[in-house]
Order: sequence, then structure tokens, then C-alpha cells
Amino acid sequence: MTLAPDLTISGSATIDGATLFAPLTLSLGAGAWTCLLGGSGVGKTTVLRLIAGLETGGTFSGKIMASDGLLVSDRVAYMAQDDLLLPWATVAQNISLGARLRGEKPDLDRRDRLIKRMRLQDHMTKKPSELSGGQRQRVALARTLMEDRPIVLLDEPFSALDARTRADMQDLAAEALAGRTVLLVTHDPGEAARLGQSIVVMTEHGLTHCEPPHAPAPRSVDDLATLETQGALLRLLREGAA
Repeated sequence: MTLAPDLTISGSATIDGATLFAPLTLSLGAGAWTCLLGGSGVGKTTVLRLIAGLETGGTFSGKIMASDGLLVSDRVAYMAQDDLLLPWATVAQNISLGARLRGEKPDLDRRDRLIKRMRLQDHMTKKPSELSGGQRQRVALARTLMEDRPIVLLDEPFSALDARTRADMQDLAAEALAGRTVLLVTHDPGEAARLGQSIVVMTEHGLTHCEPPHAPAPRSVDDLATLETQGALLRLLREGAA
């Protein structure tokens, strides 16, 4: 993996002439987690898809720049809310899917290390229908890591999980993605308070920054500073929706 860069997206977006998001500048720190929150429809996923170089259905006027001057979209790994596993493929095949789609030979040693890291050794030959929700998300995270990209974009990847499994996946992702430039789009103030090294709330008027807790992530769910940040974020989200 190349060194993770600072990343900045600045500009505005429209769809069919209507404003999707107003002019903004969002900066992602190199090797750090940035959490982006906001109400539905304010453009969070659009920002993420623009960075990934994916189709948004709208028109973007602005620029996306990395601190090292290199192209951004070629260095991105993306993990969606849905695990998007191929139902007919095994765990091992799903994890190495990216290389196969590019016509490359997968690094099987790396795949096997990731399978062990995600505690999936006993499930390598299983199909997605044989896995729990948490196991499926671990497969999706391993597939994201298999790409070994310095920029990782997460679009509400844990929201469909129960509270215990979600906390476990947050811990695992924080450990596994250390050193990468991460943008996590989430609706959950508690998740942002646990994981964010930079926390930003997006509204139709722009961006508001919220001071994260000083403790290293992932933070304890019942830590006072985590709870205070969670409360501050909830207030910002309610004000933005008012």
C-alpha cells in the first residue's frame, strides 16, 4: 500500500438543475478517520461516490485533490451498507473478487491472512447464505482490505447489524484500517463519537465540525467524553433538520 494522503473535495453539486449540496470544502486527514453525518438527502453519499469516481446522477462543479498530487479514484476501496457478496461464490472467492474481475491473479497468501484476521477460517468454503450478518460484514471488510488501497470509503457499512455485532465490527474496522485515510458516512452519532478523529455534520447549508473526544479510537461506548460528543452530534443533527 502507498502512503495515505490528505484529501480535499471542494465544490457543489446539482441534479436536474436543483441543488444537491451547496458549495463546501471537506478535508480528510492523512491516515485518519473522518466521519460524515447528516440527514437523508443532504448529499453525503454523493460526496463519497464523487471521491470514488462513481456515477452520482448529478453534476459536480469543483475539484477533488490529494496532497501528493496523484489521481484519487485509482487508490480507493469502497465498502457499502449492503455487503454485496456474490451468492454463488464462497467466502474465499468473494474476498478475492476484485483481482479476478481485473483479470489478475489473486494474492492467495494475503487472502488467507485476511481470512484469519477476520476470524473466518472455519467459513472459507461457505456461501453467503450460510453466514450470519456479522460474518457477512467481516467478509465484505476483508474484501475491502484485499484491495490494499490507502483511501477507504465506508457508506453506512454497519447500520444493518445488531448493537453488539455493530460494536464488534467498529472495533475490527478501526484496527484493520489503521494508517489509511478513511471517510465513514453514517447516521449514527454514537458510531461517529467512537470512531471519528474528525467529525463533520452536513446540512443543506454546508458543513459543521464537531470536536471529537481526545481518546484514541475506538472509544468505549460508555466513556463520558464519547457520550458528550454523541449528545452534541445529536443536537447538531436535530438543529439541521429543524
